[in-house]
Amino acid sequence: MGKIVVSSNVSLDGVVQDPDGEEGYSFGGWFGRSGGKDLVEWQKVQLAEALAAQALLLGRRSDTWFATRWSERTGAWADRLSALPKYVVSATVEKPAWGNGVVLSGDPVQEVAKLAKAVDGDIVVYGSIQLVHALFEHDLVDELRLYVFPVVVGAGERLFPESWSSKPMRLAASQTVGDSLTSLTYRPVREN
Repeated sequence: MGKIVVSSNVSLDGVVQDPDGEEGYSFGGWFGRSGGKDLVEWQKVQLAEALAAQALLLGRRSDTWFATRWSERTGAWADRLSALPKYVVSATVEKPAWGNGVVLSGDPVQEVAKLAKAVDGDIVVYGSIQLVHALFEHDLVDELRLYVFPVVVGAGERLFPESWSSKPMRLAASQTVGDSLTSLTYRPVREN
């Protein structure tokens, strides 16, 4: 049975929007400015996460974003991400943009639940904020990995919007990455 793992870079105030500044958002670009030399250690953690993953689960826009930025990269991390099977949740595309992928075009909740039963191991979700919201809403997230960057962005799309209903989580692990980044792993508290 697979485990749905949401892995997200996030600012101290919960912003996930435009971390690299390439989307042109006025508050974007916080990733490199606040990560600095710690990004070398962050890359090692990200590589370990990719090596442990069995598949990637992405929304349509994140699939396109990764395809344009990662398809031509080389090295252990890029090679692993490119080699992983990719499942793209979309009602509008027929073929994923980022190689060896499958489009999940039916009901997203049912498709992801079936995927979790079919894949043995971590199914990692990068970006894909609309998909992430749907997964949390339907209690399909098994683990949340936050890579917290030491910056308050002040505005932008947050991992959890203000309208969000309460979702109890339990801290499963924490680690300092480099000098100032933090990796936090949470698991949902589920009633048995």
